[in-house]
This record gives sequence, C-alpha cells and structure tokens, in this order.
Amino acid sequence: MSTSKIISLSDIQAAREVISGTVLKTQLTHSNSCTMRLGAQTYLKYENEQLTGSFKIRGAYNKVMSLSKEELKRGVVACSAGNHAQGVALSASKAGASSNIVMPSQSSIVKILATENYGADVILHGNYFDESFEYAKSLEKELGYVFIHPYNDPHIMAGQGTIALEILAQSKTPVDYLFLPVGGGGLAAGVSSIFKELSPNTKIIGVEPKGAPSMSVSIINGFNTKIDNIDKFTDGASVQKVGDLNFEICKENLDEMVTVHEGKVCQTILDLYNKNAIVVEPAGALTTAVLDQFSTEIKGKNVVCLISGSNNDITRTEEIKERALLHSGHKHYFIIKFPQRAGALREFLIDILGPNDDITHFEYSKKNNRDSGPAIVGLEIANPNDIDQLIVKMRTKKFFGEYLNDKPDLFQVLV
Repeated sequence: MSTSKIISLSDIQAAREVISGTVLKTQLTHSNSCTMRLGAQTYLKYENEQLTGSFKIRGAYNKVMSLSKEELKRGVVACSAGNHAQGVALSASKAGASSNIVMPSQSSIVKILATENYGADVILHGNYFDESFEYAKSLEKELGYVFIHPYNDPHIMAGQGTIALEILAQSKTPVDYLFLPVGGGGLAAGVSSIFKELSPNTKIIGVEPKGAPSMSVSIINGFNTKIDNIDKFTDGASVQKVGDLNFEICKENLDEMVTVHEGKVCQTILDLYNKNAIVVEPAGALTTAVLDQFSTEIKGKNVVCLISGSNNDITRTEEIKERALLHSGHKHYFIIKFPQRAGALREFLIDILGPNDDITHFEYSKKNNRDSGPAIVGLEIANPNDIDQLIVKMRTKKFFGEYLNDKPDLFQVLV
C-alpha cells in the first residue's frame, strides 16, 4: 500500500485550517535540564498544555467536523482510555452532536470524569482497549452511531499531523532528531508524514512502553501483529494492535522504533515535575524517558521530544514513585526468615541494614512450633550498588528467604 494515498501534505494543511481557532498552538520550549544533562539542544513540544490535556483533540476535532449534518444527527461513538474520549466529547459538543464513549473498566477516574464533563455518556466495558473497541463497534452497528476511530483514520492522522507543521514553523534550527510517542500510531503516522516530506534529514524515533511494544513487534515481523498480553500502566500508549493504516505509514517513515521501561517512565514523570514543573501522564513521558538510550548519538544535535498529554490521576502518585524506585534499584522486596526469638528484628536492623537504609514494608505473623517465621519486607536503600552485599549479609546471618524483585508473579501475589 502506498502511504502517499493514505495521507498527504495537503490533507494536513487542510486539517490545520479546520482546527484553527479552536485547537491551541502549543509551545516548543527549550529544556535547559535535558540540554545540560545530554549535551544536545533539546526542545519539548508541550501538547500536555493542549485543550483536554492532550494532542488527541486535533484529530478528533478534524474528524468530527468532516461529518455531514445527517451523521452528526445520529451521534458519535468512540472507544478510548481517556484522551481520545475527551477530544471526541468536546468536538461533538461543539458540533452539536451527542457522544457515547466506551472506556476500559480500569480507566483513570480523572479521564472518566473529564470526559463526562465535556458532555459524553461514558460506558465502562472490557479490561483492554481492544475489548472496548469491539463493544463500541457493536453500538455503531446496533444504534446507528458514527464511529470515531482513535487512530486508524486519515482525518485523525491529518489532525495529529498539524503538530509537525507547528514544530517546523517554531523551530529556529533544523531538527536532527524527533522523538514521538507511539500507541495506536495515529500521531506518529501524521507527524512523520510531514517530516519525511518537509524535513527529510530528520531522524524520526518512535517510542513505546516496554510492556506494550505493538508497533515494534509489528515492524520486526513485517506485518501488523496483535500482542495478547500487555502492561496497561502506560494507558495512553498501550494497545494490543496498532492501526493497519498507521502501521503502513510508520514502517516506512520511522527510522527506528524503541521501547522504554515503565519504571524509567515513572522516574521521568517525577523529574519533569520536580525539575521543570511539568505535569505529564505516563504516555507523555515516553519521549524524554528514552533520551538516555540515545545519549551518545544525539550529543551536539538538535532534538525535539513531543510531550503528548498531562491527564495523570493523582491517586497513581504512590504507584509511580514505587515503580521509579524499583527501576532505579533503590527499592527491594524480600521474604525474610526471622528466628522466632526476642531480638531477631533488632539484629536484622543492626547487622544487615546500612545506616541510611529503611524498611518501608513489613508483613509478619508468628508461627507456632517453628524455628523461624517468614516476613515480607520492603527495603529502600540509599545506594543501589549495596544490594549484593546486603544479600550476602542476609545469607550469612540466615535471614535470607527469597528475593522478590525478579519474581514478578510471586511479587504481585505477595506485595
């Protein structure tokens, strides 16, 4: 399939006219912290400051405004983990159409409430996006709604592609590297189409969460591939299968597809907030989280990272901190065998832990007629390099039972 027949420069220029006056032109801002750390002139495209808190309003508005009066009268239906939902809800409201949004049952409460506030009827169905998708399609067939696809649609891709026109107009120097988050592929398809035509020397890197590498796997396989089991933590960029149209474009336009660990994403969320006062959701942190993997390659270059969204649920803060500490090697969980005698815990604190280490989790119940009782213990250590010596001391003193960090199935059951 020729990608030039899917989406063109004129399509994206037309989308720019449609969304003008409603959708914001977001900032392209120099990041001093990234530039100093990496030695690359790094700029952040702040789509987290967009209406509805995400770039998704661009494609949704362009698509809804392309509908006929008869189609608008029927109402629209969409499926989304949250950001596309809000974009469709707001766009439909502005067009005078009703909107019905199917969201996965575990969607962020922040995104659910925001979608309802934009006037949509929210239906929670399915554990994965793909299950929500199938249900939304069934409503289209049964009730006559117009289905607004979150990414596998030329109008959606064209709307997202308007970001590229803004970046090129805002950048005072040629863009050497462009990092794009990839979920279903609509953003990457639209933006990469413009860059390949207007800035062909820019190297375009697509970034996915490690637990949901649908585009990466598909490009490696040479065909669009569904992944049965994915990590849904990065909800704005976790799909089991990317769009067919998006795949056709991305496999030609993206110079590289890479993944980044969810723990690194979490650390980046915290860093962006603490160092740059920027609030982002997990998908919004993908592009800056991956920069360390390219530290040698991008040194001395001009780099643009797209920050895709800010719709983070504050109730996830503790989970984000936990994942960041686990990834950085500061947080560790064990099954500890405590001798069932007075003073055993004190011995563990004095003989095993360092002066700056801390117990952050402790579950223990005394067992009768046993020499030792197991406890689940979470430790936060000051220096990640100390973990091997700490385990040696546990074994020597016969406290060691199991190390849980590298046993994910057991970890999820016990902690």
